[in-house]
Amino acid sequence: MTKSRKTVKQIRDLLKQVSSTEDPLFLSLKADDRRGVQQALQSTRRRLKRQEAAQAAFRKRFAYEKALWSHGNQYVAGMDEVGRGPLAGPVVTCAVILNPDFDLVAVTDSKQLTRHERESLYLKIVNEAVEVSIAVNDRQTIDQLNIYAATQQAMLRSVAHLHHRPSHLIVDAVPLKTPIPQTTLIKGDQKSISVAAASIVAKEYRDHLMRDYDRLYPEYGFAQNMGYGTAQHLKALQQYGATPIHRRSFAPVKKYLK
Repeated sequence: MTKSRKTVKQIRDLLKQVSSTEDPLFLSLKADDRRGVQQALQSTRRRLKRQEAAQAAFRKRFAYEKALWSHGNQYVAGMDEVGRGPLAGPVVTCAVILNPDFDLVAVTDSKQLTRHERESLYLKIVNEAVEVSIAVNDRQTIDQLNIYAATQQAMLRSVAHLHHRPSHLIVDAVPLKTPIPQTTLIKGDQKSISVAAASIVAKEYRDHLMRDYDRLYPEYGFAQNMGYGTAQHLKALQQYGATPIHRRSFAPVKKYLK
């Protein structure tokens, strides 16, 4: 009695585990003339190609860290901020130190990720990183110092609170006054894996804060706009005035102070 062939559905399920087009299963299915099987092979090829591209991009984003590690810098801290542009809420900064074996391929610029992806990666980064340090400057500090200075101050606190003193910093766009050597990158969250990790942690932390503020001030839509000047937000400002978390020094807010 001949052994029955696997169904197309069974083959699709098996192909999900294949990690190379040289896999014996993948090669053996090339001779299967069923249309569904050939479609499953094409789908697997596309998946593997995407994974290969993601791995290559991941290795590229590790270039700065690897170069610094090779020159004896054991602890390299990537730094980023979230919240310089909004009309309301704090600015949040983060410093992240990673190990050379850090393997979260999906870590990239937080703006390119969905909320679900960021939430999942946030927990994994905190779990896998050597250390994560977060600092927050509220709207009062922002109004007192200006947003740029408040961001720099929070970044320096992020570094100061690290238990592992970094020998080098990779900073996204904001140069810092510190004796620690630093590399400042434009769009650093797209070029450095540790800066990308910091951007995800900072954004998730700030987003959670803004969702908490949304429960206090539901009219402004903070859970959706995160304090940025959307049409709904500006309309609420006009109707209800500024809340305690609105930045008085930001031009649109000044018109609606009561």
